[in-house]
Amino acid sequence: METFGGATSPERQAKMRLPVVAWSCAMATVLALGTVVPVAEARKGDDNVAAVSRICRSTPYPSACETALTSAEARRARDPFAASVQFAMARARTARSLARNLSASAPPTAMHDCAELLDISLAQLRDALAGRAADAAGATTWLSAALTNQGTCNDSLAAAATPKALAAGRGAVRKQVAALAQFISTALALHVKRVKGGRGVPPSAATAAPSPKSSTFPSWLSEHDRKLLESPATDVITADAVVALDGSGTHRSINEAIAAVTSPVDTEAGGGREAGRARRKVIKVKAGRYKESVSISYQQENVMLVGEGKGKTIIDGNKSVAGGYTTYSSATFAAMGAGFIAKGVSFVNSAGPGKGQAVALLVGGDRSVVYQCEIKAFQDTLFTHSNRQFYAESDISGTVDFVFGNSAAVFQSCELQARKPIPGQQDVVTAQGRVDPNQNTGISIHRCRITAASDLGNTPVYLGRPWKQYSRVVVMETTMDGSVAPDGWLAWPDQPTPSTTLYYGEYRNSGAGAGTKGRVTWTGVHTSMSTADATGFTVAKFIMGDSWLGATGVRYTSGL
Repeated sequence: METFGGATSPERQAKMRLPVVAWSCAMATVLALGTVVPVAEARKGDDNVAAVSRICRSTPYPSACETALTSAEARRARDPFAASVQFAMARARTARSLARNLSASAPPTAMHDCAELLDISLAQLRDALAGRAADAAGATTWLSAALTNQGTCNDSLAAAATPKALAAGRGAVRKQVAALAQFISTALALHVKRVKGGRGVPPSAATAAPSPKSSTFPSWLSEHDRKLLESPATDVITADAVVALDGSGTHRSINEAIAAVTSPVDTEAGGGREAGRARRKVIKVKAGRYKESVSISYQQENVMLVGEGKGKTIIDGNKSVAGGYTTYSSATFAAMGAGFIAKGVSFVNSAGPGKGQAVALLVGGDRSVVYQCEIKAFQDTLFTHSNRQFYAESDISGTVDFVFGNSAAVFQSCELQARKPIPGQQDVVTAQGRVDPNQNTGISIHRCRITAASDLGNTPVYLGRPWKQYSRVVVMETTMDGSVAPDGWLAWPDQPTPSTTLYYGEYRNSGAGAGTKGRVTWTGVHTSMSTADATGFTVAKFIMGDSWLGATGVRYTSGL
């Protein structure tokens, strides 16, 4: 990930609890507004302004909230949440149009990233609005992801070189994206407040039947998907496409196969909310080294990639920041479509340790599963960008921040291996990018192994460093070898005193590197998590995995 400072601390005001009745009455007052009046200019005793002010007081950006709830969209909305989402969608369309226009005349890097991410954000905002009542946990996920997209756009724009002729346009997009982030944060806060108040409790949390401790994969997945994942790679799998370098399949290129078997979901019409909306498309990739950069767009859902095993089916790219790409666009394989599954594939970025950020695999599709795969690079190997993700029995290796992003991701039975860095670099396993206290994101490493490559030498390995203000990582029931530094966690370069809002936890780990007596003593570091706290980061609780993983066929542990 980009090596610049953490997120700016949002303004805070004292939080007030607003009873449900008062909430409803307040919104009725807001909806009764016949004229859009800026809050700052409203007369002091105006009841409408007072109602909006009470609602907005508990959000991260009260001024942005008041702007949204006194807008034209508010008059058409059914409640404050709907008003805030509709206002954010209108601003996202404006920003998207500007980014699209500028990307047409700019190199296909940073501005292209923003145009794509704003497209995705619009779909996620629409889905959150449409699906909130039926799936509160899903709405939290999609709003969290939409907020993450704005940060990624800003990161790309900040890091990429921009011609003078486009500098003003870049500044305009950054300004619009920064404002949009505040409006999405407002919608997320209003939604989370409602859920915590008992209205809109996530159905999956309330009604899902408990899974056995070791189930045959989480219950997201269909019986068909489960059988596919349980089948040995050598078995004959009925596939929609077969990729083979020697011409023995239906395609020689993975990108060609994806394009041939997928139909884009109509997100403008509200598509994309459920990972089960499109029929599962299975692409079998025969053994070989495929030198291509592969992309599955957010409109291409339910794609399953089945290789012939780690080290046999290899997708190899070499894009990097040093080579002129953004971190986001450097990925050898990018999967933004919901319901993505990969099994038995090696994802490699071979740019080398001196090329800076160079992503092997980027995942941003909701309810994605990576099973029995290898993910190998150096800096920024695995970009767990956004939404809910599950990794099982996979090998991930790298140097600096080699697992990073702002998804809600659980790793089980994986090996995370630190490789030898270039002189002056430090080996850090995670860099988690949570920017808002209401995001349901974080990295949970559960029942895994953290080890050193044979040539690592005396280079210390750190469990994580706080990329953003609300960074959240837990390591539970995991074996760590002696390469893990006694400090455990590392400060960000320009923040020697980390934010008090981060959350780093350890629970019942083992091995030479698991001792916690020498750990850093920052606020937010929990070297001995309670069982109750640790349970919150399990598959069942953290990513609602019992409601969707079972359908994938991936073996997983629901709880501790």
